[in-house]
Amino acid sequence: MDADSAIDPGAPLTPYRQLAEILRLRIARGDWAAGRAIPSETQLVQEYGLARSTVRRAIAVLVADGIVFVVPQRGTFVAETPPDA
Repeated sequence: MDADSAIDPGAPLTPYRQLAEILRLRIARGDWAAGRAIPSETQLVQEYGLARSTVRRAIAVLVADGIVFVVPQRGTFVAETPPDA
């Protein structure tokens, strides 16, 4: 999957899994450095044309994998040492 891909509704992966993979690849290629914020939920909703709940699920996958962490009222940040993507 290309890191700048749009979400494909006909793909075998669910939209939240597709978004999680896109974000994982963008982090791996250095779009956002460790400790830096990724785009907000609102920005991701607009950029990828998804529901906020879908974006939240994608972020939850990355949190569970240790790639990002959420700071309430501040945003979602890239982990200092993200695991290999």
